[in-house]
Amino acid sequence: MNLEEIDLTQQELYRQGFPHDVFTALREQAPVWRHPQTSGFEQTGGEGFWVVSRYEDIRDVNRNAGLFLSSGGPGLGYEGSGLMLTDMDGQPHLRQRKLISSGFTPRMTRRLEDQAREWAVKIVERALERETVEFVQDVAYQLPMHMIADVLGIPIEDRDWLFAAVNDMLLCIDPEHPVPESEREGLAAQIFGYGQKISSQKRETPTDDVLSVLVSVRDDLGTLNELELDAFFMLLTVAGSETTRNAISSGLHQLLAEPEQLEALRRDPSLMKGAGEEIIRWSSPVAYFKRLAAQGTEIAGVPIAKGERVTLWYPSGNRDAAFFEDPFRFDIHRKQNEHMAFGGGGPHFCLGAHLARREITILFEELLKRTSGIEQVGEVAYSVLGIGNPILMSLGKLPVRLKAA
Repeated sequence: MNLEEIDLTQQELYRQGFPHDVFTALREQAPVWRHPQTSGFEQTGGEGFWVVSRYEDIRDVNRNAGLFLSSGGPGLGYEGSGLMLTDMDGQPHLRQRKLISSGFTPRMTRRLEDQAREWAVKIVERALERETVEFVQDVAYQLPMHMIADVLGIPIEDRDWLFAAVNDMLLCIDPEHPVPESEREGLAAQIFGYGQKISSQKRETPTDDVLSVLVSVRDDLGTLNELELDAFFMLLTVAGSETTRNAISSGLHQLLAEPEQLEALRRDPSLMKGAGEEIIRWSSPVAYFKRLAAQGTEIAGVPIAKGERVTLWYPSGNRDAAFFEDPFRFDIHRKQNEHMAFGGGGPHFCLGAHLARREITILFEELLKRTSGIEQVGEVAYSVLGIGNPILMSLGKLPVRLKAA
């Protein structure tokens, strides 16, 4: 492959999913590659950036948070506010992470897992009543939506509106999405305003949810301020639902292509934990994160100047043959599976990793327990969020027919 022809800013590059052939070429020919200026650079703020594609290099940058900063935000299309966990460094990041983690007590975590099981049963049973469903919207989307809403204490009657607005805000950049990009700022304002209202309600009348804990939790510096709580609300509603949904959808899509592995899971549910990790590695729902070089340095011998933007491509790391045996083989029995779908270690390791793992495992457990057959009945389609968004693309349609057990 001619590297001069690669343009990661072009939306159509992702229309059939992540371009693994492109990143295989990058890992082999230029594992630390300076992206050339292209016509799509207006989506990236008009500045150049480095592309890091090998597992070892991505891991090393992730873990060196003092040298490679997150304060510019995780995406190429915007600068960080400094209020979200993904936009913070050093002690402010550690403080906010510790305060937020305090809301996920062992009791709360057990309760959320119980709720995930209850939701999964309801979602699968509802889908079985219809038999033929659009799996992404009708099943995979539903569980993480309700779990994020349970964490935040969002009333049932508000959930469909809120997450439809989140979905439209993310996807309106895709020309194939029915909502135009011109509505994006208005949607973001509505979601932000709703988050402010919910946080205010939790201060006045706390309920048994994580957000109610977070409005009052404090340390020596006090409580989380209103802007920090609003940023947490936005981060959770946007990142928490989209990523887990994509892992579940992509996982079923691949299992349908590997029917012997699907049947092995149906026969032996004890395989589900390992299968969940392989689903997460295979789908890698976050395409990349951005970092800023705090000073001049090198990555794998390539000089990086102070202030330059470095992008870490997790799906590429998760297909690196130097780390994974036969990485392009989907294998629910895989033993060595230290994937980097949750960030590859370091202080920015995904705070919601445990809950995401449990949601994926529980959903597939209940789906396979209650079905005797699952058949894909139409073409899949991908939604493309654009290079400015670290999620970049997601499986948008997966029509299936479910046969009850």
